[in-house]
Amino acid sequence: MDATFLSHLKHKIVMNAFRLSATHARVFHAASLTLAALMLAGCAVYNGEKLAEDRATADTTDTTDTDVRYAWVELGSASQTIVRAVTKRDTCPVALIDSRRTQMNMRAPAGTAAQRTTASSAVDSKPSLFPAAVCEIRIPAGVREVRLGSRILPLPKAAPQRVVILGDTGCRLKKADDAWQACNDADAWPLPEIAARAAAMNPDLVLHVGDYHYRENACPADIAGCQASPWGYGWDAWEADFFKPAAALLASAPWVMVRGNHEECVRAGQGWFRFLDTQIYDHKRSCDDPANDKLANYSAPYAVALGSDTQVIVFDSSKAGRKILNESSEQFQIYQTQLRSVAQLAAKPGVGSIFVNHHPILAFAPLAGSAPAPGNQALQSVMQSIAPSVYFPAGVTTAIHGHVHDFQAISFKSGHPATLVSGNGGDNADLNFADPFPADATPAPGAIVDSMLHTSTFGFMLMERQANGGWIYKAYDRHASLMATCRQSGSKLTCDKSGYLNPS
Repeated sequence: MDATFLSHLKHKIVMNAFRLSATHARVFHAASLTLAALMLAGCAVYNGEKLAEDRATADTTDTTDTDVRYAWVELGSASQTIVRAVTKRDTCPVALIDSRRTQMNMRAPAGTAAQRTTASSAVDSKPSLFPAAVCEIRIPAGVREVRLGSRILPLPKAAPQRVVILGDTGCRLKKADDAWQACNDADAWPLPEIAARAAAMNPDLVLHVGDYHYRENACPADIAGCQASPWGYGWDAWEADFFKPAAALLASAPWVMVRGNHEECVRAGQGWFRFLDTQIYDHKRSCDDPANDKLANYSAPYAVALGSDTQVIVFDSSKAGRKILNESSEQFQIYQTQLRSVAQLAAKPGVGSIFVNHHPILAFAPLAGSAPAPGNQALQSVMQSIAPSVYFPAGVTTAIHGHVHDFQAISFKSGHPATLVSGNGGDNADLNFADPFPADATPAPGAIVDSMLHTSTFGFMLMERQANGGWIYKAYDRHASLMATCRQSGSKLTCDKSGYLNPS
């Protein structure tokens, strides 16, 4: 139905009106106008999709690439694929999903969050400014291609073969610790190099085990290495600490995002919920209002499938702390309920589960001049109430963490899950453990170490699927030089090296 046809139709109706009496003509003419209007409306409805496409083209032509700052894909509960974009304008772009134009939804508009209580004193804090809007769209299974402007976004593979694992990647600016990492020095803060090297390996998936943001306080005037660095919890610090240096890796594969203690509400929680959390955005879970922190500091566990034989179970331990929890405390009860959910997720028949959270449960932390500190006792105290001797529910064969700024690969004589720590992604490295590692050290009561591989060298891990099933884990340094390879069978790790990994 086009304009020529409508004009001809209207002319014919009006000519017929002259053949009627004046009264009838007036009535008929009014009816003809109504009919023409209805037909025009019908034509608009008929061509609604085309009109919407025309508007979308007008809105996005030559602007999507310049308006979208960053775009990436992450996986949420039940392996839901989520496309996110940070935009310069307070409007969302149109995505091409299998060539069909689809408007992205506004997740969080640009704005300034009023200054709230933080881990720092009020004088060392400030309101969180977010001049960038966050948009998203949830993608159904079976989609073959998603485009944003010239970007073709990476979609999840049914059975990923190569998974990059890294954590604790930001640059530390923290007054309370008098810790001022040289963010402007590529040797002192190597995340840009690590991300580029990892992206060059063409991973099918990236797993970040938490702590994306570390630039909490302003760099002192007398510290050269971090001059002019953004700080606080707004967009500028998030971009400098994560989005800009990790851009190549963000564009290379979908991500599984684990929340770290640096993303709890009194720290970078506002940015976590705007940018990275996989749940629907909710102001009560935004960390903007401290009155809602008890809600926002805990998130339900969820599973992401790595093919038909393996799944990752993501657990939010951002608020865990260190001390043993009292069984009557609210925090104990919350974690206990969530760990029961983990047990249900891990009970999936024929599927091996990898438990991922930020705080190590059966790993160690180095202490200067002392024996290594055990795993996280807050979580251990709750896990013992559910699985008294093994801590983890049946079905969990592997646990992967960050928080401690080193690499660890631990296998146990006692049947506990193989444990890996990949917290050497950029923040100030921890001390190395003693070499040889103390033979009697244990991360938790009943956990007997069989072998341990460790180093505080900057780097990342690659998890690769074996042809005969199962996984191998490779530790790389910041330059992508292979440091060690560990093969897994059941809950056991067998590594090609032992003890301290000397990167040279």
